Amino acid sequence: MRVSLMVTCLGDALFPDVGVATVRLLRRLGIAVDFPQAQTCCGQPHFNSGFRDAARDLARHTIQAFDNAQLVVTPSGSCAAMVKLEYPGLFESDSVWHARALDLAGRTHELSSFLVNVLGIEDVGARFEGKATYHMACHLRGLGIVSEPERLLRNVRGLELLPLERHDECCGFGGSFSVRYAEISGAMVSDKAKFIEQSGADVVVATDAGCLMNMAGCLRRRGSKVKALHLAQVLEQT
Repeated sequence: MRVSLMVTCLGDALFPDVGVATVRLLRRLGIAVDFPQAQTCCGQPHFNSGFRDAARDLARHTIQAFDNAQLVVTPSGSCAAMVKLEYPGLFESDSVWHARALDLAGRTHELSSFLVNVLGIEDVGARFEGKATYHMACHLRGLGIVSEPERLLRNVRGLELLPLERHDECCGFGGSFSVRYAEISGAMVSDKAKFIEQSGADVVVATDAGCLMNMAGCLRRRGSKVKALHLAQVLEQT
């Protein structure tokens, strides 16, 4: 099996280690991975801000960039949701591009869903010593991904998975939401950081770079010793 990595903007610019961890993990499981060089932003920031024409342009570019991909895997629920849930709607009045959008949507998978629901693997052979808690990114709901990340984490040797109060509550990032509604966003991430610290974990694990950036920044400002890691960074360790 061969997959193409959709690394995402935040992954490329701020969390390159997440992309590297994703590739290492998939290759360890016997999956060949390639990287379409033409990929850029999926268009989600434009879409969320109401610039549908700009989002449509980027969607066309992304569809073309992954034309030759057998399967597409991304370590980001939000980008997967953009491709799978929003791309088809952007082209409702264009039958050709609508069909192409549906085709890419069907080939695209968020990392944890790919591992559990496509490969049928819940134990990837990972080892991670320490106490961790898990934050559920909002976009996973739209994708129907509820338990997959936790099922993977429970099979990591040496890892003690601790419950997080209101684990499925938004961290307050929401892309441009955190800029437009900074005070609300700040209050939300402060609550999230408090619950993370109260969990007793050494690490908070999430599946989206936006969540990681927001939570890590707040934890750092609070002087907390808790680190934020992507699921792939935990699962790739042996």
